[in-house]
Amino acid sequence: MKWFGAIGLVVVVSLRISSVFAQESYTVAREEIADRKAVLATVQTVDMTPARARLGGTIVDLLVDEGSTVRAGQVIARVVDEKINLEKQALEARRASLQAERKLAEIALDRAQRLRKTGAGSQAKLDEARTNLDVVVKNLKAMESDRELILQREREGSVLSPSNGRVIRVNVTTGVVVMPGEAIANIADETYILRIEVPERHARFIRKGDLVSITQAAVEENQGVVRQVYPEMRNGRVVADVEVAGLKDYFIGERIRVYVSTGKRATYLIPQRFIFTRYGLHFVVLEGNREIVVQPGRHIGDKIEILSGVQDGDMLIGGAL
Repeated sequence: MKWFGAIGLVVVVSLRISSVFAQESYTVAREEIADRKAVLATVQTVDMTPARARLGGTIVDLLVDEGSTVRAGQVIARVVDEKINLEKQALEARRASLQAERKLAEIALDRAQRLRKTGAGSQAKLDEARTNLDVVVKNLKAMESDRELILQREREGSVLSPSNGRVIRVNVTTGVVVMPGEAIANIADETYILRIEVPERHARFIRKGDLVSITQAAVEENQGVVRQVYPEMRNGRVVADVEVAGLKDYFIGERIRVYVSTGKRATYLIPQRFIFTRYGLHFVVLEGNREIVVQPGRHIGDKIEILSGVQDGDMLIGGAL
């Protein structure tokens, strides 16, 4: 029995020695951290571009709807001007008349050339026939240019998407008469950003390149970067754009809570493992196994901000006590 008691004493002493060596220490020091403010950011697109009609007329085809994905140059609507068809018919009639005149001029020139060879015709008649043919040929070339101009106007009836993106709003319906330059649909660029508005008193603290914390679980990244700060204030607020990955699945105008830097302040940060709770109070252990009550604040990484209870140079003891 004495032999077993000696073994037990050795085990207890060994455990206590291991416990002492397992303890950790941490020296409290004041650190500067960014003071952050929670604001609501709005999902926006980098550019909102209207797809405009280049031709006045009637909408005969509307090929997209709100939410449709489009590519740059894709036809989203067709506009028809009935006057173009009338102009084409009149042009085709004049073109056919000129072609007939060219045939007659060619026949007259051939006859004048044969008569001139036999000496029965004069040089003046030959020159006149050649000139008449040249005039008709040039008129036909001018007519072809007019025809190409009308065809180009007809092609401009196709309303094209100005960029890759998604249709946010369609402003017309089939059968509506539109004017040249009228917006048929609004196209949102594929690149989405978060737009934040910060009160005027924090305007000097937000800068391009600052990190912004995001609490939305559905966003791929939990941080964004300020890509642009607008120099003009709106209703007493500074406006900035934040670049974040994984916003394409959101609705434009949807709001997300983010935290932005509004300056720096000095505080105490200690690792969470040095804090324990008893009877609803939070304690830390100082050097000499003296327990004191502390008031923790928010989590910053793997540390906790301490609002009161510790001072510069305090040595905290943690680990197995």
